Amino acid sequence: MQVALQQRKILKTICTDSTGLLSKITNIFHNHELNILENTEFVDHASSLFFMRTDLEGVFDENCFLKDLDVVLPENSRCELHFVGRHKIVILVSQEAHCLGDLLIKSAYGELDVDIAAVIGNHEKLRSLAERFEIPFIFLSHQGVTRLDQDRNIADSIDLYQPDYIVLAKYMRILTPEFVYRYQNKIINIHHSLLPAFIGAQPYHQAYERGVKIIGATAHYVSHKLDAGPIIMQDVIHIDHSYTVADMIRAGRHVEKNVLSRALHQVLTQRIFIHGNRTILL
Repeated sequence: MQVALQQRKILKTICTDSTGLLSKITNIFHNHELNILENTEFVDHASSLFFMRTDLEGVFDENCFLKDLDVVLPENSRCELHFVGRHKIVILVSQEAHCLGDLLIKSAYGELDVDIAAVIGNHEKLRSLAERFEIPFIFLSHQGVTRLDQDRNIADSIDLYQPDYIVLAKYMRILTPEFVYRYQNKIINIHHSLLPAFIGAQPYHQAYERGVKIIGATAHYVSHKLDAGPIIMQDVIHIDHSYTVADMIRAGRHVEKNVLSRALHQVLTQRIFIHGNRTILL
């Protein structure tokens, strides 16, 4: 007789808050003989919504389990079960190496539980870096093609690998709405400012002109509006009047790569809930 295998899965629940809700949900866990390894909840009182991330271990009958949850939860609730383990990503790049290099190292040495399936670039400059880690590099020039055709070419290459997420590691091209819609809530970008301030391609120059005293970076989901998607993570460093634009760019690169890898870790471990244009981290 074949013995059913124990598995770990992450349950993400969003529903209207109500009295006794947690008890109803955990009773389903008990009925299915699932062990709770970690559980975190949050109630957004402005919308009366309940958010919960639960790390579960046991033998899963996924369809039956989700149906039983649906019975006890309010209408229009959403429950998702996600596997625990290595995820697959494709990285898009242009010419800056710091974010790509950081992700390659962390993937290779186990600091991020992720497999990098391919790197796609609109310049050849980072090919050698990707290939040092034996990662396929696909060069798709943006010269002489429309943005729509460029994004279709990129999407065709991405779909060969069927990644869980797409990471823009300083990819300096604006994506078309069609591309963003195709991979909705699957594209993670790093922007070199504290959004919503200083959107666009030269935020350090804008920050220098304004004489700011902190600079930072923002990891966010990509939406159809430039640099306006739900924010995942941000961090800052302090500067002063003596910093040139070049100094700010150099200092900012350390923040950018750290914020991107930390945000990606949160995404991979299913700790992010998208709520409108906000995120909730549990």
